[in-house]
Amino acid sequence: MPFRTLCLTSILALCANSALADMNFNRIASFATPLNIADADGRGAETSAEIIAATADGNTLVYTDSPLGVLGRIDITDATNPKPLGNIALDGEPTSVGIIGGFAIVGVNTSQSYTDPSGFLASINIADGLETDRCDLGGQPDSVAIAKDGSFAAVAIENERDEDLGDGRTGQLPAGFLVTIGLTAEGVLDCDTLNKVEMTGLAEVSPEDPEPEFVDINENGEIIVTMQENNHLVVVSKDGEVLNHFSAGAVDLDGIDATDERGALLFTESQKAVVREPDAVKWIDGDHFATANEGDMDGGSRGWTIFHKDGSVVYESGVSFEHALVQIGHYPDKRSDSKGVEPESIEFAKFGDTPYVFVGSERGSAVGVYDVTDLATPVLKQILPSGVGPEGYVALPERNLLVSANEKDLIEDGGPRAHVMLFELQDAAAQYPTLTSKGAEELIGWGAISGMVADENGMIYAVNDSFYGFQPSIFKIDPSQTPAKIVDVIRVHRANGAPAQKLDLEGITLDGKGGFYLASEGRTDRAIPHAIYHVTADGLIKSHKQEIGLPAALMEVEERFGFEGITKVGDTLWMAVQREWKDDPKNHVKLVSYNLETKEWGAVHYPKAEPKKGWVGLSEIVAHGDFVYVIERDNQIGADVVTKKIYRIPLAEMVPAKLGGDLPVVSKEEVRDLIPDLQAFGGYVTDKVEGLAILPDGTTFVSTDNDGVDDSSGETFFWSIGKF
Repeated sequence: MPFRTLCLTSILALCANSALADMNFNRIASFATPLNIADADGRGAETSAEIIAATADGNTLVYTDSPLGVLGRIDITDATNPKPLGNIALDGEPTSVGIIGGFAIVGVNTSQSYTDPSGFLASINIADGLETDRCDLGGQPDSVAIAKDGSFAAVAIENERDEDLGDGRTGQLPAGFLVTIGLTAEGVLDCDTLNKVEMTGLAEVSPEDPEPEFVDINENGEIIVTMQENNHLVVVSKDGEVLNHFSAGAVDLDGIDATDERGALLFTESQKAVVREPDAVKWIDGDHFATANEGDMDGGSRGWTIFHKDGSVVYESGVSFEHALVQIGHYPDKRSDSKGVEPESIEFAKFGDTPYVFVGSERGSAVGVYDVTDLATPVLKQILPSGVGPEGYVALPERNLLVSANEKDLIEDGGPRAHVMLFELQDAAAQYPTLTSKGAEELIGWGAISGMVADENGMIYAVNDSFYGFQPSIFKIDPSQTPAKIVDVIRVHRANGAPAQKLDLEGITLDGKGGFYLASEGRTDRAIPHAIYHVTADGLIKSHKQEIGLPAALMEVEERFGFEGITKVGDTLWMAVQREWKDDPKNHVKLVSYNLETKEWGAVHYPKAEPKKGWVGLSEIVAHGDFVYVIERDNQIGADVVTKKIYRIPLAEMVPAKLGGDLPVVSKEEVRDLIPDLQAFGGYVTDKVEGLAILPDGTTFVSTDNDGVDDSSGETFFWSIGKF
């Protein structure tokens, strides 16, 4: 049992100032899509949540699940406790869905090949899952939209290209087109009214191969169509007349990371005339619409745009949306190359008197919330953690809800499953982000936060791990602000000024003289040494004398999973080894000591929990007062988590024995179970609780590692658990 209970009514309370801010969206729940598989034994299958819609009463969600070939249903009558309603099997791959009355109108792809595309539009009773009608579309459907008066549906027939053919360029037939189909008063398809609208001959890029991507319908029944690869937009009347069409245009970008550096966040490059190539589009009113400029063949301008239907640009975000994601640690460096954060989805709704545009970043796994009261100058109000690979959104202003559908299911990699996440507009402070570099003198990109340490002035220093191996860094954090603020970055470098590569920084502690000791978790199969580095206040490793390699007694029993934290007690450095090495008893790991004066190494054994699944290890060590504190965690995610805890060890027991012989086993006492804290953020519980810092007065901060937004939600949680 914990030795005491620390007061934490909710994470929201910790993030709030004494006076409430104005209205904010906060995540209140998440739903893992495998829960809709009736047979629990079958929940190991890949699932997805892509395009999502809601019934008129806002109590039921329906989403497309392409891997399973089904429509998933969720009961959100209680939005804080979404419940599975099961899947509806389809005769093909669902691509998009809209809802009218009690019916889901779903586009289903049945194409046998790129040259023989086919598909149908079906109306399905949501309550019982029965199909009431289907219309042959004569091609591969992509996006579906339903008119606001419920009179008809519009479908973009993409007939997508084979990206492995002809250098992946457009110009591959058969050509796509637009379809409109009438709906009865009950919401059932009237296939006899199907109208095919040709889209060829409009775009300059590939006029013979338009590839319509996304559709939306305004209050006047006018349809806006994106032709992503063609960088073109078309306005069509409900009767199928092309009212206007124009190029989506291009944007000049400055301050971007356009080169895939594989381990550095360097926003120093520029690109000129980057074509927007919009994916999703949504009408804002009868005359204006917004596009998410994801890019495909030749571009992707990393942002979003508001157009007038006459073709004029009313607002262009440029790099501002991407920079906002950089500041909260959601920049996907390893996948950034030419498209950056890749805005893919977009939603519009009015909550009360405030009109909002929601811009989803597929690669950044986040959604920007913009107040568009003035269409020419939208205001970014928030960025929300949307889940891995957000594909679709639906806003439910009558219930003050925003819902995201996240398509990535990382079960094969042991990662998080696909999720649907719910956010509520509340009279409360914003829960997220918990850490930001906004307001710093320079644009500071960050992520993969690992070890932490606090100084006597109440500042916290954190290191990033090998995800940014080209740019090892120490981030100076002011935890007194809400959210906590990264105010400076110290680059770890060598005497020639070059970044100190081949480091996997997992721990940091103060040297007592203004500098730091850093623990690097080695991986000898990648030529990364297990080592301790002594750096100056400005991050300099002066010479090889400041590099402390491990002794033979340790290297002879080395395993990949090395030092995951470092702390200093007097003249002795203590390092926590993450998992068992070759000579360790089962479920025991070493706490390794190094005396800076005598140069002697030693260790004690720490008894960790036996994992119920996967593994359990240590990820941090911090000395404070009469105790040494460690984070012990498993590598599980979501519903499978068991161990995410802080324990303390009496400092008096930290008496090292010589390496190579029997080691004393220290006792441990649970201080805090972190799982309730992580659950309070409303999403799935992440696996990597990596950082612990204790201020001089005992105030304690914990942080998570977001894996550099690589196969991850990108979420970093940085919060206080009170005083020790």
